[in-house]
This record gives sequence, structure tokens and C-alpha cells, in this order.
Amino acid sequence: LKMPETVVDSAKWIAQNSQHVSVPIAGVQSTAKMLLNAMNRGEFSLSNWKNNFLHPKIIDEAAVEWIFLVDTLNFCFWTNNTELFTVRFNDVNYTGYWSLCATINRALQNNIPITSASYLANFTLDQAKEVFKSETSEPIALQQERVQVMQQVGRVLLDKFDGTFVTCISQANQSAAALLKIIVDNFECYRDEAEFEGQRVLIYKRAQILIADLWAAFEGKGLGQFNDIDIITMFADYRVPQVLKHLGALEYDSYLMEILERKEMIPSRSKLEVEIRGCSIWSVELIRQEMLKLNEGKNHVRDQPLNAITIDFYLWDYAKSHSNDMKQIPIHRTHSIFY
Repeated sequence: LKMPETVVDSAKWIAQNSQHVSVPIAGVQSTAKMLLNAMNRGEFSLSNWKNNFLHPKIIDEAAVEWIFLVDTLNFCFWTNNTELFTVRFNDVNYTGYWSLCATINRALQNNIPITSASYLANFTLDQAKEVFKSETSEPIALQQERVQVMQQVGRVLLDKFDGTFVTCISQANQSAAALLKIIVDNFECYRDEAEFEGQRVLIYKRAQILIADLWAAFEGKGLGQFNDIDIITMFADYRVPQVLKHLGALEYDSYLMEILERKEMIPSRSKLEVEIRGCSIWSVELIRQEMLKLNEGKNHVRDQPLNAITIDFYLWDYAKSHSNDMKQIPIHRTHSIFY
């Protein structure tokens, strides 16, 4: 048995051996049609990334460090409580992923050098209480773990990469596959792997979204130029599986549905969790292949790239704007530093 060597091979292996999650082909086909129509209407643009209010506007080396820190901390924004971790920045309240962006922007505005490796390497829990201050009584989830990953990445950058993630990008020579390997080999908190049916499987949500964010921010040029960007897969979190299920491109059996509806915790790296994440990646891979077929093999639509990244970004935004329609589809609940 050949061990899966890439995320997409891992996803295929998981989908082939999955008991509780499946990828319905009819749903893949209808979703592919819907997404291609949306792209043809011009609903997707890579410049959307920069246009997000809290993302950096000046795309330079400082933006690289900002993106690296955000994706180092880009995990676990849900809670069982009614109150949400909320960050106030420039008189606006933010929750979810945006609360993280707001946290970092607020720190920088207050002259805290939060993106600097030496600051991160010596970050403390006391500093975290100040930096991650919430407007509500709900603190940021997994605060202790966030302190640990901040210290870890700061130290690795200082020890191996001259204190800057730009060095990692330079060493990768414009290859997304090479950069992915540099990230997961050197930064343990990015090593999003599991054991499934006797195989090691690779999921690499945050490592891949880090590369995708760099690519999107720099619009595929300069420090964001990767000649093999299409090897990057969808980013397996808890929101995109929900939207795939809503669109009929992912199916859960009754056993899993009952667990989700009871809001039971699903342990990180457990069989059920790996099935949900792996089948989501495989679903988006099949959607991508179907879209390419419908688009006569061309991997661009109206000058916009057609790949798993653009599909994922579109689906994430779709989930946010259709959250009411999707309320009846439960998300899976896993406490993890990986997503």
C-alpha cells in the first residue's frame, strides 16, 4: 500500500474508505455548474482578498508577516456559549475570523510589534490577556494554545529563517509544494496530519491557506508567485463542509447526523473528524475537475484563476452570506489548533 504523499491523495484515500461521509456525484455536478455560472457572472475576483476591510492594503514584506501570524492563529472561532469572543477595532465589533484580524490590527495600532519574531518568541499568557481582550465575557478559544504556537513560530523563525517568513518563501523558489514542505517540516503547529485506516493522511489546512493567502494578497506576483499553485486543495475547516452538505456535494449518514445534532464533541484526528475533512477536500477536488470539464479544460474564467483556492474562497463567502439557509445543518464541533 502506497502511503498518500499529497493532500489530494490523502483525501482520495479517505473518501474511498469513509463509512459515514460520502461525496454524491450529482451534487458535485450541480455545485460545479452553480460555481461556474457565478464565476462567469464575475462574482469572484482574486482582488476580493485585498478588498476585505481588515486585510492589509499595502502588500509588502510587512504584509507577509501579518499573513503568517494570522494563519498561525487561524483556528477555532466557535464556542458552545451564546456570547462570542468580540474585538472592537476603530469603533466596530468583530467576531469569528475577523476578530483575529482585528486583534492583530489593534495591537499594531497600539505599537505592539506583534508580527515580529522576537516579540512572538517571548510572548506570555499575561500579554495574551491584554492583546486578545474581548468586548464580551467570552475570551478567545484555546488561549493557552495560541500563546504556545506564537512562541513556537517566533523561535523557529529566529533559529532557522533570519526572523522572517520571507526567508521561507525565498527558499521555496516559487513552488507552493516546496513552501508547503518547508512549513510543515519546520513549524510543528502546522503539521495537520492524522492516522486513518492504517495510513498517515495529510490535511494541512492552515499551511495551505497561508500559501493561498499570500498568492491572493500578491495576486500571484512577487512574493505570492507560485508556479504550481493548483496543487493546493480546499482548506478543511468546519464551515465549508457545512456549505458542501447544504449544496448536496457532501452527505452524512444518520449515525453522524445524530452526533452532530446532539452537538457532541468530535475529537481531533478521530475517524469521524478525518472523514468529514478528507471527504470535503475530495468533494472540492471533484467539483474543480467538473468545472474544468465544463469550461473546456481552461483553468481561468474571465481572467480569474479556477482552482481549489478560488472555489474554497467562494464557498466560504457563500456560507457567510447564506448562514440563515444553512442553520439547520449542524457544524462538527472539534477543539483543534489545526482549524
